Amino acid sequence: MAAVTAAKAGRRICASGDLVEGGAGHRFSVRRRGEVLPAFAIRFQGKVHAYINRCTHQGVELDWGDGRFFDRQGTHLICATHGARYHPATGACTGGRCAGIGLTVLPVEEGGGSVYLSAVDGLNLVKE
Repeated sequence: MAAVTAAKAGRRICASGDLVEGGAGHRFSVRRRGEVLPAFAIRFQGKVHAYINRCTHQGVELDWGDGRFFDRQGTHLICATHGARYHPATGACTGGRCAGIGLTVLPVEEGGGSVYLSAVDGLNLVKE
């Protein structure tokens, strides 16, 4: 296995094992166009997906700050405040007050036991 480059290390979100299928997500922050935004990563159908943590209905964070983004069945992401529902693999609105507007997808990659924010101009991981 190749060593992790310094640039990739600066984009590490979490360990792969931190994301359990349909379980709690991992909260983090990104800087995009100068704005710091809350974000989260989850595992669904064996793959990691990440989104800006902002419900499209009123801009509130989806969870209550505890990393629980899935509904009880583990099939949809759900806004704890208004009940808007999103598909975990795409972020697409599937019902509720999201009015057909999906979540903002963040590009991620998984390898070497870690999850990384993909290198994209204008998007950076905020170290806390």
